Amino acid sequence: MGLSGTSMAAPFAPVGRVAISWVNNMGAATIFFGKAFLLIFRRKQVSPIVEQLSHIGAKTMGIVSLIGLFTGMVMALQVYYALAKLGAQGVLGSAVALGLIRELGPVMTAIMIIARAGSAMTAEIGILRISEQIDALYTMRIDPLGYLISPRIAASIISFPLLTALFDAIGIIGGYFTGVMLLGVNSGAYLDQIQASVEAKDVMGGFLKALVFAVIVSTICSYQGYFTHMRTDVHGAKSVSLSTTSAVVLSCVLVLVGDYVITSFLL
Repeated sequence: MGLSGTSMAAPFAPVGRVAISWVNNMGAATIFFGKAFLLIFRRKQVSPIVEQLSHIGAKTMGIVSLIGLFTGMVMALQVYYALAKLGAQGVLGSAVALGLIRELGPVMTAIMIIARAGSAMTAEIGILRISEQIDALYTMRIDPLGYLISPRIAASIISFPLLTALFDAIGIIGGYFTGVMLLGVNSGAYLDQIQASVEAKDVMGGFLKALVFAVIVSTICSYQGYFTHMRTDVHGAKSVSLSTTSAVVLSCVLVLVGDYVITSFLL
């Protein structure tokens, strides 16, 4: 009877192993974030945080602005023709602003940061790990979490909301360009609808998503790089490339999952 039960459960064993591994990794990543977050508040962290703000925030402004502009333009174009079928072109400004502030702004900004800064974060920390420079920090009695990870988490928490606000503003301008200057929507109606429909809770909800995405992205990307030497499938430089790929994919997936969960609570 016991052997029969074991044989019947055998097809589900791989699924169980994957589930257990996923739970273990998520638990380890949570502890990893907690320890690194507490180290943010120690002394001598200002300079490293400012350096990471430049890398994660300031140097990402260009791509975020460009993507935000064209996202707003495309969104206004698509929404306009959908509203035209209902004769409601006048609410174009409301639709564009709410779509950007509630959803597209935080999500697209997070994905752009993952693509530019998150991947670089994982690769840099991974190279430090496989070249044994992190081990050297231990020998010098320097906590690698406080030295490498905490500034990146702090910079992400500061940068994500600011870049999201930039994306939203540029996107609304892009929507104005398409709706008003190209499609002939009344300028006053476009701006008035934005003012009338956008409330403080919409903006705060977008910023809340940005903060959650900052924690997810900085933790996952740092964690993948920090423990790249513990991969069992490959070693050396190949492990850094696979850790970077895993960090980008997993971060994007968790951002979308997190977006759904937060939206379901905010609505």
